[in-house]
Amino acid sequence: MTRTRLPESEDQAVLLRKCSLWAELSEEEYHELDVLDNFKEVKKGEYVYFEAYNHNIIYFIKKGHIRIGRINEDGTEQTKDVLNPGDFFGQFTLERNNLNGEFAQAIKSDISLCSFTLENFLYLLKKKPQISIKFSKLAGLKFRRFENRLQNILQKDVRTRLLLFLKELLQDNGQHRKTVLDTAIIPNYLTHEEVAQLIGSARQTVTTLLNELKEEGIVDFSRREIRFLNVPKYWTDAPGIF
Repeated sequence: MTRTRLPESEDQAVLLRKCSLWAELSEEEYHELDVLDNFKEVKKGEYVYFEAYNHNIIYFIKKGHIRIGRINEDGTEQTKDVLNPGDFFGQFTLERNNLNGEFAQAIKSDISLCSFTLENFLYLLKKKPQISIKFSKLAGLKFRRFENRLQNILQKDVRTRLLLFLKELLQDNGQHRKTVLDTAIIPNYLTHEEVAQLIGSARQTVTTLLNELKEEGIVDFSRREIRFLNVPKYWTDAPGIF
């Protein structure tokens, strides 16, 4: 991973505002906080951190997607979450050495990150109370998302969990969405195995269900993209799952 001081351009400020934590800062405050001096570029497949190093850093995603996971006792990797531009990860509880064996990996495309040491970020929060309040809200939303996913695993059948997860993907990737007639298309950066881990199922079950959903004209899943079919019927203003 390389640290790059990027030009202080309007484009960088626009990209940074994809993370709502910084959305209300003025240009003067960007300069004052040296936010633009903390950008990092990460190549596809590169690990951002393991528990053994890069402790006590919090990262904000400017571009690309990050896979959060852990190493199981048998040496296999378990995917816990996949994050999008605007999300943050690392020591987001603001407790030192609290990664619990996690790792973060760049997937599918090159990644641009804004990172802070825990000490510098805490100083920033003290200096700008409005950012502290917003960060607390974002952390609360993140925990609520984890809770909802756990409740779905405990209470809903696999098909419903898969549909809810796909709906979440569509919402999270709105900025990358393309529309062709009644079809919404987003990039795919997940394998069937990763989807299965995220919804608490088996890879073969996910593959079977995706094939069924394709036959029903609901969704089509390929290595490069996910096509949400018949959007007006299945994917617009659906309070639950269809």
